[in-house]
Amino acid sequence: MSDAYLGFANSPIGSRIAAALGLPQPQPLERFAPGQPVIRGTVLLGGTATSELLTALAGIFHSIGAQTLAHRGLPQWTATANAAGLMTGRWGVEDQPGEKLKALVFDASGLDDSSQSDALYQFFHDTARSVLSCGRVVVLGRPPEACANPRKATAQRALEGLTRALAKELKRAIAVQLVYVAEGAEGHLESTLRFLLSPRSAYVSGQVVRVGGASQPAAALDWNQPLAGKKILVTGASRGIGTAIAEVMARDGAQVICLDVPQAQDALLEVATRLGGKALALDIGAAEAPQALVDAALADGGWDVVVHNAGITRDKTIANMKPHLWQAVVNVNLSTQERINEALVASGALKPGARIVCVSSISGIAGNMGQTNYALSKAGVIGMVQSTAPHLAARGITINAVAPGFIETQMTAAVPFAIREAGRRMNSMGQGGQPVDVAETIAWFASPASGGLNGNVVRVCGQSLLGA
Repeated sequence: MSDAYLGFANSPIGSRIAAALGLPQPQPLERFAPGQPVIRGTVLLGGTATSELLTALAGIFHSIGAQTLAHRGLPQWTATANAAGLMTGRWGVEDQPGEKLKALVFDASGLDDSSQSDALYQFFHDTARSVLSCGRVVVLGRPPEACANPRKATAQRALEGLTRALAKELKRAIAVQLVYVAEGAEGHLESTLRFLLSPRSAYVSGQVVRVGGASQPAAALDWNQPLAGKKILVTGASRGIGTAIAEVMARDGAQVICLDVPQAQDALLEVATRLGGKALALDIGAAEAPQALVDAALADGGWDVVVHNAGITRDKTIANMKPHLWQAVVNVNLSTQERINEALVASGALKPGARIVCVSSISGIAGNMGQTNYALSKAGVIGMVQSTAPHLAARGITINAVAPGFIETQMTAAVPFAIREAGRRMNSMGQGGQPVDVAETIAWFASPASGGLNGNVVRVCGQSLLGA
């Protein structure tokens, strides 16, 4: 469903009316198109005298082909960048702002004490007005729980408050993220930085991502076709977000196995045929479904990625909810995922280095009126991801989740107008997301280069105020 107000607020007359009345003026989001560079515009680097990730960053920006400049607080960037083969320079002259910027990247990994936070203030104070619309801000730190002493852990944890507040202040569709990079995991940072700096992350903001070590070195791959040769199961693929996921996976080179219930077979066949994939009509809530999927995967030579997108809603307040409505939602949205994962892993039907990506929901984080069953199931998905990740890591498999907020689908189009408008506007982007925004985030988790991502839950919600 189109967002009529977004178009109105960006029309010549509408923008003047919205400004005069103090109405929201959401910016149209830039989204990825095949063939375009990771980032169009200059990236400004900031940090401290003890920043620890500069060498890794220089290598990544060289790989991306990005133009970088250095803030005056990071004079060592020039030598580091030059050593990596990058041409660079200093931003601004004599404390005056320089050119407009597409992205800010601040390496806070060397922040050992809260008293050093002035470096953050100075960098963002100087640059906040210089970021272009749909720009990107990424702050890099070390996981607080792994820091050697309480003072460093405190300083690193404080970065979460800074980034989430920045995401609300900068507006103009500028996305802000915090990435904690574990010591020794620098080689697994590239896929995350590519995603967060690019239009692929259009509707992701105010998130905290953890990059850890992986059982295998980061894979070398064609970044234009990162999923080439991969076999990927997408459940609930006949429409909406599921179709978008299958489309993005196929765009990135994968062979998709599109699954949905037998009642959706016609639409499923259309999607699978259009994408050159396979259709698998199956009720995943049935008791025999896990074994059927194991058989299908083994017959395929094993699967590389499983995307658990299928889900249902049966909304009622709990006082009015019949038992079968509760059981159906919990079974399809949560228990089935557990059974399928266990069966695929135990049988060896997932290839080494496989990825499992689950679709949770902002309802599982914030709760929602009339959705106790749905919220329980989606919060359970988060619990499953976080508790299972360490066990799967031992097998070289990762598991992560996305939690969509208000996404423009057939389901949200049926929501009453007032509630729909509230869902669209109550986030830092001032608009709803598109199914492709969820799909792009899942593709990032599914990438062979994302082995350092395990146990993450990333909201695709434009930094919704719900559950923030």
